[in-house]
Amino acid sequence: MPEDIKQILESLFEEVLRVDATDIHLSANRHPILRICSKLTILTDRPILTGEQMKSIADMLMETPEQKNRFATQKDCDLSLAYKDKARFRINIYQQFARISIAMRYIPSKVRTLEELSLPPILHQFTKPSQGFVLVVGPSGHGKSTVLAAMVDEINHLRADHIITIEDPIEYTFVPDKCIIDQREIGIDTPDFHRGLRSMFRQDADVVMVGEMRDQETISTVVTAAETGHLIFSTLHTNTAAQTIDRIIDSFPPYQQSQIRSQLASTLLGIISRRLVPTLQGGIINAVEVLIVNSAVRNLIREGKVHQIDMVINTSIDEGMVSLNRSLADLIKQGIVSLESAELFSISPAELRLLLQN
Repeated sequence: MPEDIKQILESLFEEVLRVDATDIHLSANRHPILRICSKLTILTDRPILTGEQMKSIADMLMETPEQKNRFATQKDCDLSLAYKDKARFRINIYQQFARISIAMRYIPSKVRTLEELSLPPILHQFTKPSQGFVLVVGPSGHGKSTVLAAMVDEINHLRADHIITIEDPIEYTFVPDKCIIDQREIGIDTPDFHRGLRSMFRQDADVVMVGEMRDQETISTVVTAAETGHLIFSTLHTNTAAQTIDRIIDSFPPYQQSQIRSQLASTLLGIISRRLVPTLQGGIINAVEVLIVNSAVRNLIREGKVHQIDMVINTSIDEGMVSLNRSLADLIKQGIVSLESAELFSISPAELRLLLQN
């Protein structure tokens, strides 16, 4: 590995840790860029990277022949990298305009607790069942994996279970406490999510974390696993709880939708939707929607009346449920975020303004 390339990367990693950035973006003919408090910051004090340097960085990051072959054939490659004992980075190397670009997501070395993430205490409830299905949803870059890791690690410290994670790539690395924890990476330890999940049935797993539900086959296996005595955690790129349930059901052909509605109604425990909203002070803060699946929600799922779930959330504050708009409205009333920022993350800005009048 060329020493200058190693120095460029290590210097950037140290800068991420120093300024608490979340992402690094590298491209040929451009200064390195960091994402700090949700905003991109160009590091104009650092040299513009050349195409040759970008190729050397990519070659250094892709350590295995399989990764290099994947990039050569598919023009992008996912991988992860540990930096000393300080951090991990989830990395995507891709091609644009026939040039190499790299995006790196910072993964802290320590798994933070729900309290450290300032998430609602009701989320502890999702770590207690022995079986069922919990989803964390939201746009890319809003900490879905971080919430999953916090809940899985809480189980690790509370009970003696066998936890299996199936990830692409592995992000947080867990230190086993009371649990056995096996972490499997797509492309290295198992060919795909579906195969990893099928194998889980023969591995005496109690808790399974699936990095992402990408297709109908994976969703079907996840729901079946939740029915057969496993506690499953996973993510989807959806905006709200109701939208998430619709997305799952719509991923199946019409003749299977009645069955998946019934399975979801019996296995789903809850859905957490998270946003990281810029504050007036220049930081970021959580806004969350929390759906706890009670008997009313189960009936709505079975009857295909998912559009009424928002009403249940709005009328079940005493159970710990909260809508995204109510969470945003509370932040505005406390003087933490501006109305303009909140509206960017709201699914219904008109409803948000109405809440602020009450």
